[in-house]
Amino acid sequence: MNGPTGVQAKETIGLIAGGGQFPLLVAEAAKRKGLGVVAVAHLGETDPSLSSKVDEIVWIKLGQLGHLIRAFKKNRVKKSLMAGTIKKRRMFENIRPDLKGLSLMSRLSIFHDDGILRGVADELAREGIEIISSTQYLPELLAPRGCLTRRKPTKSEKEDIDFGFRIAKELGRLDIGQCVVVRRKTVLAVEAIEGTDAAILRGGELAKENAVVVKVSKPHQDFRFDVPSVGPETARAMARVKASVLAIEAGKTLIFDKAEMISYADKLRMTIMSV
Repeated sequence: MNGPTGVQAKETIGLIAGGGQFPLLVAEAAKRKGLGVVAVAHLGETDPSLSSKVDEIVWIKLGQLGHLIRAFKKNRVKKSLMAGTIKKRRMFENIRPDLKGLSLMSRLSIFHDDGILRGVADELAREGIEIISSTQYLPELLAPRGCLTRRKPTKSEKEDIDFGFRIAKELGRLDIGQCVVVRRKTVLAVEAIEGTDAAILRGGELAKENAVVVKVSKPHQDFRFDVPSVGPETARAMARVKASVLAIEAGKTLIFDKAEMISYADKLRMTIMSV
């Protein structure tokens, strides 16, 4: 759809899509604003139903940066955004870089999230494609401040939230992860490559019950690339290990299916606190 009657008849944004529902929500929001959407989706990660919500979709393998750039330039995309997750363990399994991807990888001194994503953004900028924040289209998904559930945290849980918040920020400063699991001011698990839910299960098993889960943004978070997110799956992981509190960072965390998540948490007398 590249002709005068196709996607170029209106302003078009590029969507670099990972897994989960966020890319679908972003595509829907962009269409409501009258924008065209060209998506570059990742095989094995992106929900195939995204194809019905965009004007054009191109499927690539992880690391095919040259393919991504060509798809956007072909459709005269000047602004793009990243939305969705890529399972970090895939960096050791299914990455298939093209020449442009190999060139970028060879210049990176360390394979941390921020370094990789900034490298991608720099490559796109050299091609005249600007990366913008994915929250620009869905600010209503950002967590409001306050206790979101009926159950409020106890005094000891508040102390664990404060303690966990400091630890999680330090973890983020080192670009390792964004989530910690604590109990009685003791760190039981830190998130690394396995992801938030796996960290919750690991730490919760050690706690036995009443673990406090804290997830925050990195101290120098670049919201063009990676916005911390939670949703019903997070609450279900907590329920499996009888965790009692989830603390997130207000205004800097996306909540998917908020009503469903809060209803589920209320039913199990969990606390969700946005601080």
